[in-house]
Amino acid sequence: MPEIPLDIKLSTLPDSPGVYQFYDTDGKILYVGKAKNLKKRVSSYFHKTHEYGKTRVMVKKIDSLKHIVVKTESDALLLENNLIKKYQPRYNVLLKDDKSYPWICIKNERFPRIFPTRKLIKDGSEYYGPYTSMKTVKVLLELIKSVYPLRTCNYDLSPEKINAGKYKLCLEYHLGNCKGPCEGLQNSEEYHKQIDDIRQIIKGNFKSSLHYFKTQMKSHAKEMQFEEAQRIKDKIEVLENYQVKSTIVNPKINNVDVFSIISDDAFAYVNFLQLSHGSIVRSHTMEIKKKLEESDKELLQLAIIEIRQRFNSQSKNLLLPFSCAIGDDIKVTVPKLGDKKKLLELSERNSKYYRQERFKQVKITDPDRHTNRIMAQMKTDLHLAEEPRHIECFDNSNIQGSNPVAACVVFRNGKPFKKEYRHFNIKTVDGPDDFKSMEEVVYRRYKRLLEEDSGLPQLIVIDGGKGQLSSAVKSLDLLGLRGKIAIIGIAKRLEEIYFPNDPIPLYLDKKSETLKIIQQLRNEAHRFGINFHRNKRSKAAIDSELERIRGVGKKTAEELLKNFKSVNRIKKASIEDLSKTVGNAMAKKIYENFH
Repeated sequence: MPEIPLDIKLSTLPDSPGVYQFYDTDGKILYVGKAKNLKKRVSSYFHKTHEYGKTRVMVKKIDSLKHIVVKTESDALLLENNLIKKYQPRYNVLLKDDKSYPWICIKNERFPRIFPTRKLIKDGSEYYGPYTSMKTVKVLLELIKSVYPLRTCNYDLSPEKINAGKYKLCLEYHLGNCKGPCEGLQNSEEYHKQIDDIRQIIKGNFKSSLHYFKTQMKSHAKEMQFEEAQRIKDKIEVLENYQVKSTIVNPKINNVDVFSIISDDAFAYVNFLQLSHGSIVRSHTMEIKKKLEESDKELLQLAIIEIRQRFNSQSKNLLLPFSCAIGDDIKVTVPKLGDKKKLLELSERNSKYYRQERFKQVKITDPDRHTNRIMAQMKTDLHLAEEPRHIECFDNSNIQGSNPVAACVVFRNGKPFKKEYRHFNIKTVDGPDDFKSMEEVVYRRYKRLLEEDSGLPQLIVIDGGKGQLSSAVKSLDLLGLRGKIAIIGIAKRLEEIYFPNDPIPLYLDKKSETLKIIQQLRNEAHRFGINFHRNKRSKAAIDSELERIRGVGKKTAEELLKNFKSVNRIKKASIEDLSKTVGNAMAKKIYENFH
C-alpha cells in the first residue's frame, strides 16, 4: 500500500478522542500526544505559529503520523502515558519519569487495608484503576471510609497475636473510624463482608451507597446543617460522575494480542492491539486487498501471522472476534463480555475508523477506485443485476393541486449530472393526484428516451412509497421496459426502500453509502422540483395580477414584464414610460389601476 501524503492524512482524521504519534523520515517516534478531538488537535500543529522553538523544530521533522481512537478523553490520557513510558519519545519530557497514575489497592491481608498507590506489587493484592486524578481517588476513599469503618494500622493481625493481646485500641476506634479488629472486637467474616461491598463501589455499583448518602443529606438539611448537607451532596455528585476503570490499562489482562477485522467486497482491514504488563503499548491496522472470495477467517489468519512476525510478538494469548487455528501453542479466546470484550470492541472501533479514513483518502487520491467501490456496493446492497452507473430520480411538487410539476434528476457514477436534469409540467392530470402524475412523468420521460435512442438508466428511484412506485411501474410496463431497468421507491419517514411487488421494505444501515446516495438523489430531486414549482407559481400570480386589469391580455402582460422586469416596477412607472410599451390609452388604464 503506497504511503498516504501527510496533508491528506490530516484532512481525513476522525473527530474522536485518541492518541497521535509523530514520526520522522527514519520512522523514529518523535512525540506522543492525546486529544479530545484528533482532527482539531493534530491539524493545529501545522496550521498555526508555535510560541516555543522546540515545537517548531519538531513540526519541521514530522514525516508521518499514526493514531489510535479510544472511547473517552480519560482513556486517551492513560494510553498516552503507556506509550510515552514504552517508547520514550524525544519531544515528550513530562511523562518520561517513572511516576505512574494512581490505583486503589485492597491489600492481601487477613483484615485488608485500602489505600492509594502508584506502584503495583504482585503479592496477591487487588488493584483498581488507574485513575487520571489523585483527587478522584482520595474522594472515593474518603467516601468509602465514611460508610465503612476500616483499619488504617499496618499491624499483622494474625489470630495468635490478637489472642495474645499484643495490640491495644487506638484513637481511630474511639473516633468511630474502626471497630477494633486488633483486640478481636470485629471478626474476619464481618470485615470481609464490608470489603465485598467496597469492591462493588470501586467497580461502579453505588446503588446502596448513594441511597445512604441521600438519606444523610436530607437528614442534615432537615436539621438546618446546610454546610454538612452540601459536603455530602458534593460526594454524591462525585460518585454519580465516577466512571468504571478504563480498558486501556487492566492488570488482570497481561501480555495479550487483540485482533479484529472489518471487510467489504474488495478490501479487509485488520487491527492489532498489543498489551504488555496490562497496558496497551501498540496499535496497528493493515489493509488487505482481496484477490479471490476469501473469507474473513482466512484473511484474519494470514494477517495475524504477518503482523506478529513484523512486530516480533511472543504472546501466547490472542483475543479474536471468532475462533481461528493459529498454532498448537497459542491460546485463542473469543470474549463475550467483560473487560476482554471491551478490548475487542476497542480494536474493532479502530478498524472501522481506519476503513472510513481510507475511503476519504482514496476519494482524494484515486477517485476512480472510490467510484468503482461505491457502485459495486450499491449493486450488492440493492440486489441489482449491474452497477447503477446511470441513476434517475423523480419527484412531484404541487400545493393543493395548483401548478402541478415534476422533476427528474440524473446521477452518473454517483454524482449529480445537472446537464440532464429535466422539469415536467403535468398535462393530463386534474387535481392533486401524485400517483397519476408520477405515471405520466415516467411514461413521458422514457418514451422520449426510446424515441431518441438515448441511453437508459440502470436504476430509477421514485420519491415515495408503494403507491408512487406502483404508478411508475405501470408506465414501464406500457413501454415494455419492465425488467430492463431496476426501479425502487424510498419512503421519507423511516427511509424504507421498496421494490416492485414486494410488500416488505429493505432497511439499509443509516450510515451506509448506498443509502446516502439515494437520499442525495431524493433531496436533489425535491430541491429541483420545488424551485421550478415556486417559479411557476410566482409567474402565474404575477400574470394573473396584470391580466385582472380590463383590456390587458396575456400578450400585453408578457410584453410589460419583458420590458419592466417586475410588477413592482410597472406600478411605479409613469404614463409616459408605460405608453412606450403599450400605447397611450392602455398606459392610462394601467396607471389608473395602480394609482
